[in-house]
Amino acid sequence: MNTFICYPKCSTCKKAEKFLQDKNISYELRDIKLNNPTKEELDCFVKLSGKDVKAFFNTSGLVYKELGLKDKLPNMSYDEKLEVLSTNGMLVKRPLFVTEDKVYVGFKEKEWNDLIK
Repeated sequence: MNTFICYPKCSTCKKAEKFLQDKNISYELRDIKLNNPTKEELDCFVKLSGKDVKAFFNTSGLVYKELGLKDKLPNMSYDEKLEVLSTNGMLVKRPLFVTEDKVYVGFKEKEWNDLIK
C-alpha cells in the first residue's frame, strides 16, 4: 500500500493530495506531525529515494532555523542527520509519497507523473 505522509495544513501537501486523487492513485494518509517517521523508516526512505539525506530536511521550516541546522548539517554524520530528522515531523520535507520501491520527496508534479506510468 502506498503511504502519503503530509502535514494537512501545508498548501503543497494539499496540491499533492489533489494530484493523487485526480490520478486515482490509492494511498494511506499519515499526518507527519502526529506520526513522524522513525529513524529506521527515514533510512529506508533515503535509500529508496536515491537522494541525499539533506533532501529530506524542510530547510524553510521554523524548527530547522531555530535549531541552526544550516550550519550544523555539514559537520553531522548520516546517522546523526537521521536522528535529528526523526525527532520532529516539522523538520522533514513534505509531502513524502512512499511506494513499494520508491520514495518521492516534496511535490514535483513532473517527478510524480512517474506514479501513473
